[in-house]
Amino acid sequence: MSYPNQNPYGQPPGQQPNYGYPQQPQQPMAPYGGYPGGPMPGMQPQYPTVMPGSVKAARVLLFVLAGLNLIGLVLAVMGLGGVSKASHEATLDTAADNVTAMNVGKGLLIAVIVIIVIFTVGAITLALQFANGGNGVRVGTIVFGVANIILSLCTFPLGLVHTVLGVLVLVFVAKDEGNAWFNRPRY
Repeated sequence: MSYPNQNPYGQPPGQQPNYGYPQQPQQPMAPYGGYPGGPMPGMQPQYPTVMPGSVKAARVLLFVLAGLNLIGLVLAVMGLGGVSKASHEATLDTAADNVTAMNVGKGLLIAVIVIIVIFTVGAITLALQFANGGNGVRVGTIVFGVANIILSLCTFPLGLVHTVLGVLVLVFVAKDEGNAWFNRPRY
């Protein structure tokens, strides 16, 4: 028995059998609505022209991290003044153990101040480059986010806010919207 729509002698050469289902045209799967080799003829690829919301949020979070770092910098500099004053008083007591402990504390505090300055400048620089930066800004922001998370986990109870903000920056920039924004063509 044959169905009324089928050819009793078989399919013409070069055609796929449809088994009674209607044929649907094959659409190429490529990013931004183009063909695998590039955009469709006569059409421009669809790149974002306005910064996506998640990228804007990452930018704002970088500025927030820089502000928190500035607050920490002020507190660290005030602590450096206190350590210096205690170091001076310890030398008057002539206790060698106290002097050594204060010098180590002072050196550690100076190292913390240098790290805070580096991270503050890095966050501000990256945030300012979001509008016109390329994939290097995206990669730099991802590296900054990972380094921020690692350092904030070292100071866990106090660095919890930095950990959360670092994770959010990392997620927002690593999304497909962020990839499309930072890889868009610039004229």
